[in-house]
Amino acid sequence: MSATVGLIANPAAGRDIRRLTAHASIVPNHEKAAIVRRVLHGLAAAGVDLVAYLADNVGIVAAALDGAAPPLPMDALPHRAHGVTSDSTEAARLMAEAGVGAIVTLGGDGTNRAVAAGCGDVPLVAISTGTNNVVPTMVDGTVAGLAAGLVASGAVPAEHVAPRTKRVEVTAGEATDFALIDVAACADPFVGARAIWDPARVRAVVLTRAAPWSVGLSAIGGQLDAVGPDEPAALYVELGPGVEVMATIAPGMVARVAVADWRRLELGEPVSLAGRAHTVALDGERELVVRDGEATAAVTRTGPRLVDIRATLRAAAASGATRLADVRPQS
Repeated sequence: MSATVGLIANPAAGRDIRRLTAHASIVPNHEKAAIVRRVLHGLAAAGVDLVAYLADNVGIVAAALDGAAPPLPMDALPHRAHGVTSDSTEAARLMAEAGVGAIVTLGGDGTNRAVAAGCGDVPLVAISTGTNNVVPTMVDGTVAGLAAGLVASGAVPAEHVAPRTKRVEVTAGEATDFALIDVAACADPFVGARAIWDPARVRAVVLTRAAPWSVGLSAIGGQLDAVGPDEPAALYVELGPGVEVMATIAPGMVARVAVADWRRLELGEPVSLAGRAHTVALDGERELVVRDGEATAAVTRTGPRLVDIRATLRAAAASGATRLADVRPQS
């Protein structure tokens, strides 16, 4: 069975204002190229026939090859990258249309949100190279490539290891959008530098998941009522005078955040952000301006299918998919 895997490496991931306001590190493009190189070798080992990739505007994939022949056939998408968010969305859409069995992404929550807007039912293997990395995993590229190849080839059925995730669906006036992890109602009247770095500007947050060890706004919810990624529930947190919690809201930035109220939400339960939001941030970046005073959010299980890399390799080992031959001497 032939297998094609998509590859999207976002050169802009991890380069927002939080590099100045916090202590976040930068994953340089030469390191992203090294990760891509390892991904390709993992894909080749898994028997993938073709990699369809986004030719990024800084040459990450080209640097990964470094003039050498790739370990497997590669084909650039017919899309010219311009260094904007829509590049990832359009690339994912083209990959889904081409019938790829999985998409490997290099980026953070924002990158994966952009990919999710175009990938449809194609499972994602998300490698962490962004600022906030709740969705992607800190994993060696070789291992990620191997997992992506096993899923794409059908050696490990996607329905067993790539469940559909939750997302927050937002309506602000006539505009609609979504976030994978958090939606924040912000006091700022303008989008500005987009990235949220000051919790004092946030009035309320809707979370698909919350863990005390997360980095970003979901860490606030994690200090109050942890919600797992697979739980059929969400969390609403209203900021203001009340209980104070410590939360890691950005790399190297632990903030004291005052919380007025919080409660769990059922999937599909709408919550009004009216009167609290002048702008709405999606996965840590202000994207929507609330012009009519109306904004609502609800968490649904309509997010992308996210590959559990450990579960994939565990299933492959258990089924013998990675057992090539019996080389024991015959007696």
